Amino acid sequence: MRVVRFMSTAATAMLLAVSTVLPMAARADAAVAAIGPAGGGPVEVSSAVHSDVSPPLRTMTPTAPSAATLRERPLRRISPGAGNGLPDGALQAAPGPAVATTSGLGFAGVGQGDYSFIDQYAPPDTNGAVGATQYVQWVNVSFAVFDKGTGALLYGPAAGNTLWTGFGGGCETNNNGDPIVQYDKAANRWIMTQFSVSTTPYLQCVAVSTTPDATGTYNRYAFSYGTTQFPDYPKLGVWPDGYYISYNIFNNGTTFAGSKVCAFDRNAMLAGSAATQECFQLSTSYGGLLPSDLDGLTSPPAGSPNFFLNFGSNSLNLWKFHADFATPANAALSGPANIPVAAFTTACNGGGTCVPQPGTQQKLDSLGDRLMYRLAYRHFADGHEALVVDHSVSVSGTTSVRWYELRNPTGSTIAAGTPSVFQQGTLSAADGIHRWMGSAAMDQQGNMALGYSASNSSVYPSVRYTGRLTGDALGTMEAETIVKAGAGSQLPNLSRWGDYSAMTVDPVDDCTFWYTNEYLKASGTFNWSTWITSFKFPGCGGTVTTGAISGKVTDSVSTAAISGATVAITGGASTTTDTSGNYTLSSVAAGTYTVTASATGYTSGSASVSVTAGSTTTQNFALVPTASTATVPGQPAAPSATAGPGKGITVTWTAPTDGGSPITGYTLSRYTACILGSTPVVIVLGNVLSNKDTSTTKKTSYCYTVAATNGVGTGPASSPSPTVIALR
Repeated sequence: MRVVRFMSTAATAMLLAVSTVLPMAARADAAVAAIGPAGGGPVEVSSAVHSDVSPPLRTMTPTAPSAATLRERPLRRISPGAGNGLPDGALQAAPGPAVATTSGLGFAGVGQGDYSFIDQYAPPDTNGAVGATQYVQWVNVSFAVFDKGTGALLYGPAAGNTLWTGFGGGCETNNNGDPIVQYDKAANRWIMTQFSVSTTPYLQCVAVSTTPDATGTYNRYAFSYGTTQFPDYPKLGVWPDGYYISYNIFNNGTTFAGSKVCAFDRNAMLAGSAATQECFQLSTSYGGLLPSDLDGLTSPPAGSPNFFLNFGSNSLNLWKFHADFATPANAALSGPANIPVAAFTTACNGGGTCVPQPGTQQKLDSLGDRLMYRLAYRHFADGHEALVVDHSVSVSGTTSVRWYELRNPTGSTIAAGTPSVFQQGTLSAADGIHRWMGSAAMDQQGNMALGYSASNSSVYPSVRYTGRLTGDALGTMEAETIVKAGAGSQLPNLSRWGDYSAMTVDPVDDCTFWYTNEYLKASGTFNWSTWITSFKFPGCGGTVTTGAISGKVTDSVSTAAISGATVAITGGASTTTDTSGNYTLSSVAAGTYTVTASATGYTSGSASVSVTAGSTTTQNFALVPTASTATVPGQPAAPSATAGPGKGITVTWTAPTDGGSPITGYTLSRYTACILGSTPVVIVLGNVLSNKDTSTTKKTSYCYTVAATNGVGTGPASSPSPTVIALR
């Protein structure tokens, strides 16, 4: 993308005025203004290089993808690292009872032997969304519109660029896929988007319907990224002030240049007027970001930024993107804030190929190097916010799905702070079946659904889902449902198995989940099929008769959070606090209860708590240490230190004895050249057992000591780790 000097307001207005009348070829490198946002680097602001209003889609003759040699789409990896090899810290030992869902429709999507042409590409990149009356599925280079009440085909299948017939330029000429279809629930509009990258300039083609009917007219736009920045793997999120999108940028299609995050002017695109985008380019340290995508009809708190997330070593990274289309200079991207999670190792040693199938040596790609679409956001009636997402991990050589629910800090919003991990889990791998390619979402009651692919040497790749009710034990999923059993394996030499699948929530009842993914009817290559299914949890949408109790348990002396404390209703449900001392008792019937908090080394505390249906009551506890028995923690063993991957040194250690008071955190001290008498760099951490120190200097040697802290104080420091030299 070409960056020019700052333009005056009048010049910017003139650029916007001409952007809809200049031919696309003349505006392929439309001016981009570099404007300094508050508190960050430059924001790149550019107008759409072309826009128009389409004829009704139903009047366009569906075209087939152009004939080409069957070929595997290239996979551009972002390599976030393979984790630290520690045992999975959130593994569910065994699934719960069978998931109690009510089945809806199940019908064939675009694919071999169903609604298909000969699609020349693999993998299919299965994607879809549900609207008011229709379900739209877009699978690689072909899309189709179905009646959501019957599953009947209403339009298509059609080549993706059919939607840009008469638009001109690369959006009409090229049909390159990497598609996303979304339904804007607040506006009742469809968003259809794919990139144009087989010719330059590289474009993102975006169409926003003018009605809730996917076969009607669309406001069409093309946004340019110039002739160098290949915008790979676009992922779109709907937000009140914009349509937010992320890319993995590969210069000239080969060299990773970091993620780019952009916001399209939603209000302008809904109105069919001239639209701009605001973008921020991240460094090569970050890839695979996902934008938050709004579920339900309750908007985020006023002024909330959009949230972007990716994962690092045993952690998630969160950015906040505030777009401002009235005053672009106020646009800002902040972050990343690091959110520690339970230890994990990415699937297939960094996201490669390792998933087995029956009757062949051909393994399938896990795509474990990135979070899986979507980052589903929901704002609940009681005021709490939740983000749900998943990715593929390795558990004793078996690929499984790690999922998370992040929530806003107690008494705050996500916009005002860094969310904490409310719950997390890794699906059980005890049966030896590999599970990957997940997609997760929540209904209006907070019940969660998680769909994915499943395969091993005796189970053909199949479509499955699991789920959990809000009252289930935190971090657990129920037994899975097999949606569509596969009947074939993908044969050599084709390893790619999708780039994503799609779990969405019906905007009408806000309860019914719709899921689409791929499978094979018979062994072969380039012969994939897809399936679309719907289901819901019984009771969703009925009268709300329960509420919740939440709060934080702290040390009354140090005010430090107490992790692992037990909070229980007398004669009823109980739970434990997370690493930040937070707890929630969900699905509590309306009434008044005695609630007790207890922890080793503390005197128990209790309170009378009244619960109102449909709301959450806050009850905090400050526990008094049992001074006669508690001491500071013991001395930890010497930590280990490993350089890399990338910049920095990863330090891991084991917990010492807690001294009779729960450990609340650790102090990591770094010594240059392991000179212990010198003044160390001190890193204060929460209750974690590893940390990646990225403030190191290349070719400099370091060692580390670690000391544990509890409610009484900080214990003795460990012996130093082995000396290690920072590689980058």
